[in-house]
This record gives sequence, C-alpha cells and structure tokens, in this order.
Amino acid sequence: MKNTILPISSLSLLCAGSIAVTAQQQPNVVLFLVDDMGWKDLGVYGSDYHKTPQIDSFANDAVRFTNAYSACTVSSPTRAALMTGKYPAKLHITDWIEGYKMPNTKLQVPAWTMYLAHEETTLAEVFKQNGYATAHFGKWHLGENEKYWPENQGFDINMGGWRTGQPSNDKKKGYNGYFSPYGNPRLTDGPVGEYLEDRLANEACNFIQQSKSKPFFVNFWLYNVHTPLQAQQEKIDKYKSLVDSTKLQKNPTYAAMVEHTDEAVGKVITQLKRLGLYENTIIIFTSDNGGLIGSGKRKVTNNSPLRLGKGERYEGGVRVPLIIKAAHQSAPNRINNTPVMTIDYMPTLIDMANLKVDKKVLKGIDGVNITPLLTSENGKLKRKSLYWHYPHYHTEGATPYSAVRNGDWKLIHTIETNSYELFNLKTDISESKNLIDSEPAIASKLKKELENWKKKMGAQMPTVRVAAK
Repeated sequence: MKNTILPISSLSLLCAGSIAVTAQQQPNVVLFLVDDMGWKDLGVYGSDYHKTPQIDSFANDAVRFTNAYSACTVSSPTRAALMTGKYPAKLHITDWIEGYKMPNTKLQVPAWTMYLAHEETTLAEVFKQNGYATAHFGKWHLGENEKYWPENQGFDINMGGWRTGQPSNDKKKGYNGYFSPYGNPRLTDGPVGEYLEDRLANEACNFIQQSKSKPFFVNFWLYNVHTPLQAQQEKIDKYKSLVDSTKLQKNPTYAAMVEHTDEAVGKVITQLKRLGLYENTIIIFTSDNGGLIGSGKRKVTNNSPLRLGKGERYEGGVRVPLIIKAAHQSAPNRINNTPVMTIDYMPTLIDMANLKVDKKVLKGIDGVNITPLLTSENGKLKRKSLYWHYPHYHTEGATPYSAVRNGDWKLIHTIETNSYELFNLKTDISESKNLIDSEPAIASKLKKELENWKKKMGAQMPTVRVAAK
C-alpha cells in the first residue's frame, strides 16, 4: 500500500510559506467540495445569517453560477460523477454508500453499485498521467473496501478519505466527531480538541508548499457541514448572539460550521497567494447536494426560496453553490445563469489544463466543457437538458424518482405513484405551481426525453416488492 501520511515536522509551521515561485506552464487545480452545503448557505448567495467573508471575497475573482446542480440529491453518487464525468445512472452508483435499508416500501430498490470501480478512469488518474502531483484531503465515501479509496484511484496522497461519510462520533471508542481523536485510518490524530477542517486545511497547505515546483491537483472534500453538528464553542456562542427569529436560517452550530468551512477555504487560498500560485491556479468551489433541512429540534438550514432540501427531488435537494476561477483570467463577481452540473467539471478541467486524455475516456463522459461560460460573458453551451435518477427512498422524504431540466422547464416523475410534476423554474423557482395539466405539449416532450435518456444510461429501476409468503 502507498504511504498515505504526508510527513509534517510542525503543525505550527503549516501555511506559513512566503517564497514566490515562477508560474508553471500548466495550471494548478484546487477543487473544494463541501458536504451538504445548501444553495443559500453562503453570504454571496444571500444567506441571512451565515458569515463567509473568505469565500465571498474569492467570488470577486470568479464566476458564480446561479443554476448549478449536483448530480444527485445525496453524497456518493455526486462524488462518483465528479470523479468520472458520468451520470450516476450510468455508473449505477445511485445512492449513498451503504444507503438506507428502508422496510415496508412499495417498491424494491435496485442492487446498485457501492464503490467506484477501478475500470473507471478518474479525474485524479488523468491529472497524474499528465505529470501532476495529486492529493486528496477529507471525505471520500466511494467504497467500503480500502482498495477503492483515494490512494488506489489516482491520488499520490490520501489524508482523511475512507469508507465513511461523516466523522465518527462513537464516544464508546473515544472518538469525538469533528474534534480529535478522529478514529480515521487515513488521518493521524492531532492534539485533543483540534478541529478536523482546520487540520485538513493545514495538511492541504503543507502539500501545496511541498509541491509548488510542479503542477498539482488538490482534491479538498470537506466533511463539513455534514452532521454531527459540531463546531468550536466560541463560534457557536457568536452565532447564538446573532439569532434573529425573523430570519430563515437560525441554527448557531450549523452557522459556526459554515464559518469553519469559510476559514478552511480561505487558508488554502491564502497559501496559494503567499507562494505566488494563485493566478496560475484553477479553483472550483461547490457542494455535493442541497442543504439538509432536518426537522423538529434537528432543524439545520433553510434553502428558501428553493423547495425542501437534501434527499428530496426538488430544487433544494440538488441546486448548489458553484464558484469557479480560471487560471490567469479574472472575472470580477460575474454571475452566470446557465444550468451546469457536477458531471461537467471533468471535461472542463481537462480542457482548461490542456490534459492529454485517451479518446475512449473522453467518449464515455456525459458532462460538457463549460469553459465558454468562464472565458466570455456571452458563452453558450450546446447541451439542452440535465437529468437525475434516484431509484431509492430517503429518510428526508424522497421516494424513487427521475427528473429532467430543459431550459426553464423541469419535469419530475415520481416512480412509486407514476405521477408527474412540471414546473417553470424561471417564473416559479419554488416549484409551487404544477403545470402538468396546463402544458400538455411540453410535458409530453419531456416525458419522452426522460425515458430515452434512462434507456441510454441503462438506468436501474425499482420493482414492485413481492410480499413474503
């Protein structure tokens, strides 16, 4: 097995580098993927409670997308889509790993794939084949067996990525969630009380310092802001004092976790600037699915005006923040309204970094290159539609469904009841007016399009559950 621990002489020296280096010909890449961050969780996206000055400032140098989507309403499928550029339906990775085993459901969910197969060419492998140093920091969640973990999927370094989707909070084993000790086989414990995202940001900074003489790909997939909700107490107290009952977002611990995320992102960006690498670095910031709403005393965030959240078929479950900065190209606070998706990052990075890739790999990618949207205010994409397929049940409310967005129109097929909903997202972002009966021509067109896409993908379907005799 590869050495998965990056040697560190002193945590206090991390992110302290200040020696500028000559810009490389190939750009560096830093990809931030936050877990469960909602579309409205950032200040720059209109949060009425959370403070995110570092990310907001970064957005001033980048393109901010208002119609960006995750490939799925839950974690693992989106992560697999990001790594391969393929729809989860094609990969048959359609639920989080290991998924919910919900009893007494009308439909039997399909036996989906619970790992990212080695036969798939990953984004990390493509970068590595092109001479990049590659490192993964944080959550992975793409296979129970370690043979499917980052160090076996194209990453030279893996710090923190293994089978689980959240930090261990097993008090009986002495683990403390986001605070050390972590109980993570790919991350040595730090001092008692060390916060996980602070540690991962420091590790990423150290890798950048050590790798500055060659192009690098940093895959920083934060465990934040996934449950368990935990943050440093001083941050929680700060947001307790800012709670306003008239506002939509009002969970102090969650707000503190968002601030931890902001600080982690800011620390890495600051390191890039200190080393003279910022201009020659492509930076992507996004989330793996919509924000978790929760219920009762478990209220987490509020995605309004989007409908519902993580684990649901509506916009709150799949519309996410997306901020992209190209290398050597500033786009001051530019906003783009074109619908884009997780599957687009791989072909886009291949183009922007001018990577050499096997034609068979390129042919299998479902995403499109969105560079035209980054390099020009008038850039256009030829693609007309985006698709989702989730043949599962989720504890937050979703039942098996498929969906398509074409232009301003979104059609949702609830498989369990064989019913449809049609929304015009331009006039009804909250999906409050079902137009399925008043727009029969549009509905018919999208139904056919969705069915054809599922056949093309080889999408797995749920079946009617057979009662035990």
